[in-house]
Amino acid sequence: MSFGRLESQRASSPLSDINVTPLVDVTLVLLVIFMITAPLMTSSLKLDLPKAVGAKPTDAAQIVTLAIDPQGRTYWGDEAVSLDALRVRVREAARRNPATEVQLRADKTVPYGRVAGVIGVVQDGGLSRVGFVTESNPPPAR
Repeated sequence: MSFGRLESQRASSPLSDINVTPLVDVTLVLLVIFMITAPLMTSSLKLDLPKAVGAKPTDAAQIVTLAIDPQGRTYWGDEAVSLDALRVRVREAARRNPATEVQLRADKTVPYGRVAGVIGVVQDGGLSRVGFVTESNPPPAR
């Protein structure tokens, strides 16, 4: 029966279960923080890109990022590569998908000859779609 004596039957034992609610709360907060900061960390290479009006983002399925810093060093993604290593990587990318677009980010102080040389390496490797990444410059007010 549910009606018993008024006497205490036994002492209450301590709870041995783990409360996961604070753990879930902290995890969700960290997830939100990482979701907000991840797009801001797309490239760690600091370049002073040229400004252009009317630049539109691409809709290419495969994209490879190539950068040239002010000292003329070439980067595949965020990794510094020599021109010989660049040739090998471009050939591999062209073998996987010949329609891969190369997005070239060159600092505005890099001489045109260096940019043209890198474009030549890319085209010799088998990739013909080269896009130049610039900063958007608002049109002048009239």
